[in-house]
Amino acid sequence: MRVILLEDVKKQGKKGEIINVKDGYGNYLITNNLAVLETKGSKAVLDKQNSLAKAKEEEMIKENKRIKDKLEKMTLDFKVKVGKGDQVFGSISSKQIVSELKDKGIDIDKRKIKIDGPINTLGITMVDIELYKDIVAKLKIHLVK
Repeated sequence: MRVILLEDVKKQGKKGEIINVKDGYGNYLITNNLAVLETKGSKAVLDKQNSLAKAKEEEMIKENKRIKDKLEKMTLDFKVKVGKGDQVFGSISSKQIVSELKDKGIDIDKRKIKIDGPINTLGITMVDIELYKDIVAKLKIHLVK
């Protein structure tokens, strides 16, 4: 029996895949709304969903590349308090970076910002922002007195 998976099924396949299963297991998948029987109609619906998903994926990639270009041209300036020998008090967090980006009109989740170590030295520090699967922007963070 050939079925189209509606959900990811462990050790069988991912959503949208067409798999060959035994009749009893196929009936189990169908009755639990994990799959539908492969027919011409269901195959056409699957093809349409795949083409829509592909178009949406391309749109997301295009949008994230635009954001990447915008971020790489940008430098965020942070004024920090310093002590003797230009020692910075505290450090800049991803939450502060997100807040500053939001003020500039860019909305990014703070979990996408990858900081190697604390940003606590005067000058420019580069920070990676993972926007999408293989799209990583490099943002300049500038600490000034």
